[in-house]
Amino acid sequence: MDDLQVASGPGAPRGLVVPATELVEQFSRSSGPGGQHVNTADSKVQLSIDLGTTTALDDQQRARVLQHLAARLVGDSGTVLTLSAEEHRSQWRNRATARQRLAELLREGVAPPVVRRATRPTRGSKRRRLKAKRIRAEKKQNRKRPGAE
Repeated sequence: MDDLQVASGPGAPRGLVVPATELVEQFSRSSGPGGQHVNTADSKVQLSIDLGTTTALDDQQRARVLQHLAARLVGDSGTVLTLSAEEHRSQWRNRATARQRLAELLREGVAPPVVRRATRPTRGSKRRRLKAKRIRAEKKQNRKRPGAE
């Protein structure tokens, strides 16, 4: 197949192009649908890429992706990302699905983390919170046994 095109987004304003030579595809028998065809066709696709050595990422992007996808990485160096697709009967469609998933993961991975800005509660939210507290307190007061008056 061709090079993998990753759409532009935060962290990659011009998008990314992963050379086809850096993608490793392996095929095996799928456990999914296919009827009699299922036992003869290698329709499951496993797509792997070594994020530590790929030329598609610069150093900053590589650091972000490795941090973002750390739980999914395997291999000797801990930088190999492997995806599998087996939901379609066709090997070609599974290859396209796996490549699309990889592109989405890379696009999310290169995006810089969103910094949370501290905000103050609005006057209305404070008023609603205090009103709810008063109602709760009153409800609990009403549960008490009446005094000896």
